[in-house]
Amino acid sequence: MDSNKLLVSTDKEKLDIPFIHSFLTNAYWSKGRTLEQVKKSIENSTCFGLYLNNEQIGFARVLSDKVIFAYLMDVFIIEEQRGRGYSKYFLNEIFNHQEFRDVKKWMLATKDAHNLYKMFGFTTVTNAEKWMEK
Repeated sequence: MDSNKLLVSTDKEKLDIPFIHSFLTNAYWSKGRTLEQVKKSIENSTCFGLYLNNEQIGFARVLSDKVIFAYLMDVFIIEEQRGRGYSKYFLNEIFNHQEFRDVKKWMLATKDAHNLYKMFGFTTVTNAEKWMEK
């Protein structure tokens, strides 16, 4: 992997909204999400774009108070760029971003990327009986 060609940016002006929407509306966790919903979720989150040679190939967003808690969501790398180490590079940049370095508890939900997130210290939820959802 040549990380010199990669750029991780939190600049929302760089985000390719139609690209992000196209991916998310077809992903298992966000199937059918509308363009307006994608735009609103971007407005209300810290967003990360991953760019290869100035073309967006990935996206993630974080909801956080930037001290105690952060929730990582909507993480993806387009299929044709997977298997090259980009996701590990991207996640490392997110977790080490200056705004999130001190966050004590990170959470996420995944159906199929457990091994990837375990590399970053994630485990299954302990004391799951304490957690609730609506």
